[in-house]
Amino acid sequence: MVSLHRFHRLHRRPQSVRRGGFTLIELLVVMAIVALLLTIAAPRYFGSLNKSKDVALAENLKVMRVTLDRFYADKGRYPDTLTELVDQKYLRQVPVDPVTGSDTSWVLLPPKDSAQGGIADVKSGATGQSHDGRGYETF
Repeated sequence: MVSLHRFHRLHRRPQSVRRGGFTLIELLVVMAIVALLLTIAAPRYFGSLNKSKDVALAENLKVMRVTLDRFYADKGRYPDTLTELVDQKYLRQVPVDPVTGSDTSWVLLPPKDSAQGGIADVKSGATGQSHDGRGYETF
């Protein structure tokens, strides 16, 4: 027969063995660290998102202005609409204004000589200011 002392020693769980999982304190510390990192990263993310919209707007305007100049050099007149640039294969599609999210919000400007008609320049139809303080209409 096994003695009672020996039975307890064989069947009891060692003190150093720990069950898997995390304590509440450990979870709270991890959540606090994640929250701290988010408070640092979120403003930078949204700032860079706005800056990228401004850069995309400037590039889209540059492409359309160069395309308008090429159309004028080839045809001797300015296009009547932006879709005419697409129809004549000068553009694949009318670029989207990244600030407004639309390809129909462009402000179309006629040439200085109104007898020529058509579209000589484009500007953004967005209101407000860019990240560097300039108004979108000045791009």
